[in-house]
Amino acid sequence: MLITKVKICGITNYEDAVAAMDLGADLLGFNFYPQSPRYIEPAKAAGIIKRLPAFIDVSGVFVNSTLDQIREIAGLCQLDWIQLHGDETTDFCKWLAYDSVKTMKALRVKNVADLQRVDNYFTDAVLLDTYNPDRYGGTGLSFDWNIIGHIAKRVFLAGGITPENAATAVGLGVYGIDVCSGVESEPGKKDHKKMKALFDSIRHLRA
Repeated sequence: MLITKVKICGITNYEDAVAAMDLGADLLGFNFYPQSPRYIEPAKAAGIIKRLPAFIDVSGVFVNSTLDQIREIAGLCQLDWIQLHGDETTDFCKWLAYDSVKTMKALRVKNVADLQRVDNYFTDAVLLDTYNPDRYGGTGLSFDWNIIGHIAKRVFLAGGITPENAATAVGLGVYGIDVCSGVESEPGKKDHKKMKALFDSIRHLRA
């Protein structure tokens, strides 16, 4: 049986990284989009990541960065995943596929028609997030998860996942859930009690 992975995104400090890892996170996300309130400088992220054990995967969030910028940061931070959260083209994703780092493309979803774009991207996974015309993720809002259906690709579900609805998200059978604002006290700072509540709410589904 597939055990849904949990990605805690928007990590900006070592204490939150360790807390998320100890509670059961499989992936930690670091945001390298300078305009995000959760932005972390690559050198600082590298300092945190190098103190973590090798079994925890780390992901870097990029929005319309160049290939050179992504590859430089991926090398510095020893990233396991590259998350493309901007307007990257299908060709751009193909170029990154030649690298050893796994890739996921974020798609902002309004309706079923948006899901038809999934097969266009040659990536290791897709991340389905809530559409917002002014923001590249981090909205704290959910779309209608009932429209997802079966997708023949690894799917990370994002957008408004909280301790209260995490079990519903995991119950969809997706490859992973991506949690950010739902376990924060403020942008970039995790609320450890909320994180514990989230993992407690889904523990029976990941046993």
